[in-house]
Amino acid sequence: MITDRTRELLLSRIRDIADYPKPGVLFKDITPLLADPVAFSALTEVLSAFCESRGATKIVGLEARGFILAAPVAVRAGVGFVPVRKAGKLPGATLAQAYELEYGSAEIEVHAEDLTAGDSVLVIDDVLATGGTAQASLELIRRAGADVAGVAVLMELGFLGGRNRLDGTLRGAPLEALITL
Repeated sequence: MITDRTRELLLSRIRDIADYPKPGVLFKDITPLLADPVAFSALTEVLSAFCESRGATKIVGLEARGFILAAPVAVRAGVGFVPVRKAGKLPGATLAQAYELEYGSAEIEVHAEDLTAGDSVLVIDDVLATGGTAQASLELIRRAGADVAGVAVLMELGFLGGRNRLDGTLRGAPLEALITL
């Protein structure tokens, strides 16, 4: 799906920031990729092709960098965009899903009316790390009555085991990581 040349372009635009946000963490900064119109367009095209190949009717973007990646993919693919936000950020009726983090818990929400039976939903985010947020989003999508078309991420941090955590929750839907580190 992604060519080696495109993968190399994307990887060359991801900057490593040592000791951010805390000592010992090597942060993968995608802002140089977003600032490069050629790289950002290439990323959008690859994700859009995956969306179309899966027959998605809506794209869910996970807060916050997932919004940046998912919205232009939805426009290019001609499908709806639905933001999944941290709890308390959406007005009106919402569906919520709690999940466990490495040190504590969190909750995400979606507008109750934005996903319905018959929707086929692709989840897009920048990074798959431990998989907690992605897993919660899949559960939220299904609780709304929609089907999961798949999950697509720019980067997968394979050493954190997110893919293994998602195995049962994917229920056969594909997980596409453009870059695995």
